Formats: sequence, structure tokens, C-alpha cells
Amino acid sequence: MAEEQAASADEIIHPTFPSGRVKRMMKLDKDINKINSEALFLVSCSLDLFLESLAKRSAQIAIDKKRKTVNLEHLRIAVKRHQPTSEFLLDSLLMPSKNSPTGAGVTEPSSSRSDEKALPFGTRRIDQFFNKGS
Repeated sequence: MAEEQAASADEIIHPTFPSGRVKRMMKLDKDINKINSEALFLVSCSLDLFLESLAKRSAQIAIDKKRKTVNLEHLRIAVKRHQPTSEFLLDSLLMPSKNSPTGAGVTEPSSSRSDEKALPFGTRRIDQFFNKGS
């Protein structure tokens, strides 16, 4: 038991994403006024784990389809297969182009489409967050 604690004390965890960017994403929620460092650290570590899991799922789908490169379609399939993820992330992924023979082309989602779900008031798409003009 003491050996496990000593081993874990030697391991320092550093999230890979910049804490400033994670903090900005957290502050998009109007209910959040202040973010303490422990909460920021936990969310950053959770983000690392989430994206690692999503990348592994997408890579496995690419392997199953005998592809060497993970593309958007593999990511969409991985998101669809994981129900908790699909509820919030699927709407943010770009739709594959219909005129592309492989379906690997990407088109911008149009806000005029009637089959898209309307976003709840006060929310915006995650891809809009990363645009400089937003």
C-alpha cells in the first residue's frame, strides 16, 4: 500500500490542452462565474481522456474498414455508436458531401436545413467556438 502511494506521488499529471482555452470553453456556460484550479484541472484531464477514447474508437473503425487514415466518416461512426457522445457531439460534426464518390468529402452545415435540430437558446456549435471571429 505504501509503495502504491509512493509510486503515485512520483507521477505528476499534466493535461495536454492549454488551461486558458479549457477555461474559456467552461465559461461559455452562463451559469459559471468562477472556476477554481482544481475544477479546471479535472475538466482538462477529463478532456484528455475523452479525446483519447474518441480517437481510439475512430482508429478502430478505420482499421475495421481496412483504411490507413482516420477520416471524418470514421469519427462520425464512432460518435454514433457511443450514445452519450452522440447526443452532444454529432450535431457539431460536418456532414459528408453527397456528391463525393467515397463520401469522404465534407460540406459546411447549412443553417437553412429543415432536418437539423435547432440549438437550445444560449448555446452555439463547438466549431463556432474555435473560429477567430466568434
